[in-house]
Amino acid sequence: MLKLNCDLGEGFGIYRIGEDNKIMPYIDMANLACGFHASDPSHMQESVRLAKMYGVSIGAHPSYPDLQGFGRRVMQCTPEEIEAFMLYQIGALDAMCRVEGTKVDYVKPHGALYNQMMKEPLLFESIVHSIAKYNIDLPLVILSTPQSQQYEEIAEKYGIRLMYELFADRAYTNEGRLVSRSEKGAVIEDESEVLGRIGRLLEEGVLESNDGALLHLKADTLCVHGDTKTARSLVIALRDMIDAYRDS
Repeated sequence: MLKLNCDLGEGFGIYRIGEDNKIMPYIDMANLACGFHASDPSHMQESVRLAKMYGVSIGAHPSYPDLQGFGRRVMQCTPEEIEAFMLYQIGALDAMCRVEGTKVDYVKPHGALYNQMMKEPLLFESIVHSIAKYNIDLPLVILSTPQSQQYEEIAEKYGIRLMYELFADRAYTNEGRLVSRSEKGAVIEDESEVLGRIGRLLEEGVLESNDGALLHLKADTLCVHGDTKTARSLVIALRDMIDAYRDS
């Protein structure tokens, strides 16, 4: 069954983004920022406790070290640097989890790191390798695309399981990629439109691109961004829709 995930824990210092405490009860997976694009030790600890309270799976949400740019700017890094960034962030969140009697269940890179790993096989392999070094049992969440074989081959090489992700509130190109945030309409803000798209995905197994092409994509989990204005109401509506489809 399709699991609902959300990017959370993205405050920093005295600043808070989103309504984590109102969203967490309705999701299956929480992608928690690890300090490089958002969050800090106190926020991570608070987020871990909240996820544990509601029995939500905890995912490390590592990024490029780009706090000022919210992890949405591409950085030129060596494979060794990428592995170090990954290990540093996963380990930090895992430490918070262990103290609270829980654990990191999966890894989902954030922002530019997520997008670039889907474009650069060497970067993708560096990320997979770092996870395998830390804990081979941690699945990696990646963007579901029509061309998944190359990612599967790299992941299989290191014994890492992949989870395929679709985005509820993002527009797709005809090639099954996310429309760039720099383009108008990249983020779908109309809740009824999002629900219509996901309803069709559940019923027919297809997602419509921004130009009307029907995309047949693998789907293990569905993401909603926690920092949008309508995140809470959208998450609740999607929760109801997914549960109703499961029980039908």
